[in-house]
Amino acid sequence: MANGGVRAAVFAAVSKQWFYGWTILAVAGLGIFASGPGQSHTFSVFVGPIGSDLGLSKASIASAYGAATLLAAFCLPSMGRLVDRFGARRMTATVVLLLGTACLAFGAAANLVWLAVGFAALRFLGQGSLMLNCSNMVAQWFSRRRGFALGLMALGFAASMAIHPPLGQYLVETLGWRQAWVVLGLLTWALMLPPVLLLVHDKPEDMGLRPDGDPQDLGAAPPGGHATTPVSGLTLREALGTSAFYIVGAGWFAIAMLVTTLHFYQVSILAAQGLAPEIAARVFPVSALTMVVAMPFVGRMFDRLRTRAVFAGGLLVTMGALVGVTLVHDAVTAVLYAMLFGINNACSMTMFGYLWPRYFGRRHLGSIQGTGQMIGVVGASLGPLPVGLAFDLLGSATATLRLLALLPLGCAVAAMFLRTPATVTGSEHLE
Repeated sequence: MANGGVRAAVFAAVSKQWFYGWTILAVAGLGIFASGPGQSHTFSVFVGPIGSDLGLSKASIASAYGAATLLAAFCLPSMGRLVDRFGARRMTATVVLLLGTACLAFGAAANLVWLAVGFAALRFLGQGSLMLNCSNMVAQWFSRRRGFALGLMALGFAASMAIHPPLGQYLVETLGWRQAWVVLGLLTWALMLPPVLLLVHDKPEDMGLRPDGDPQDLGAAPPGGHATTPVSGLTLREALGTSAFYIVGAGWFAIAMLVTTLHFYQVSILAAQGLAPEIAARVFPVSALTMVVAMPFVGRMFDRLRTRAVFAGGLLVTMGALVGVTLVHDAVTAVLYAMLFGINNACSMTMFGYLWPRYFGRRHLGSIQGTGQMIGVVGASLGPLPVGLAFDLLGSATATLRLLALLPLGCAVAAMFLRTPATVTGSEHLE
């Protein structure tokens, strides 16, 4: 009761200053940042120290990591159903508690099996569940401005890319890799538990509001009550019966698969084309900066233009990045490619949170997003394989990358046939 009274008082005070959805957005952006312990860019600085301590090869660690990521993917639909049942606030608090615990346990890993279980927990809770919950919160509180809001939320990921790797490296050098994970776990709790428990409310309708702060419908509840206006949306079963689900799913699979491939092999691809390894590594900050600048603009495009056209455009950018990386031969072309890849990252980070509520509504968003997240993570797990085989068998990935570019091209053509199911309302202006 006391906690509920404090939350209500905070809500009332904040709502007098601005639309409360912006507060939800700030918490969600912080959550995307806090997912860092479950992201690949954080793990990258620990591979060497873990291998040296446990006597494991990089190949065995990579195999455990890939298998754990794939396993985590198939658990995400269950997390989505739990979000629908209990709400994003309760599930986010639970996920944060478990993520911090998983960090502490990972620091005690004694062998490959323990390491693999730790990878699975961190990937499921951080890269999967926490990102899913944060996207769900923003999607519930924004509709007309959802793209812009999700673009701002995704800045948390860019901040994590900038902060977590050097933080992890510093902790490894000063405390050792095991104690570093203890610190990461404690930081996760400290960063996320207070704002989630104090500030988050699942839906604007629960507080007598509407998405985007739009005027309330007749019959809406007063602040603190429950709205009588129903939230529209398909069930997962109904969504699976539409062509839109498979078009969105195929496009998301292609983007997740190919973006991961380019992240994973970028230095190897560019080095094979004659670029010095240090220059190949330095294009990452160019991509990150471009992504930060581009994300709000990509979000605005989703809000103002026909969704199918922006979706198709994002897929064509992915196609361009796959072809563009094969054309890099000096520092200038490397920078141009890095900028294109940064725009591609901005598109992909905005798409996931935007497309599922856009086409299938908010009522059962958790279960639909969970299934969508599973599709993307499976794609990310399988993506590097074709390029790896090309390097091993052919000595070059150029032809394979150009052939893979046909996949987003085909998905872009299919995207132009997207239509919103008749029972989903709220985005008619984007048809």
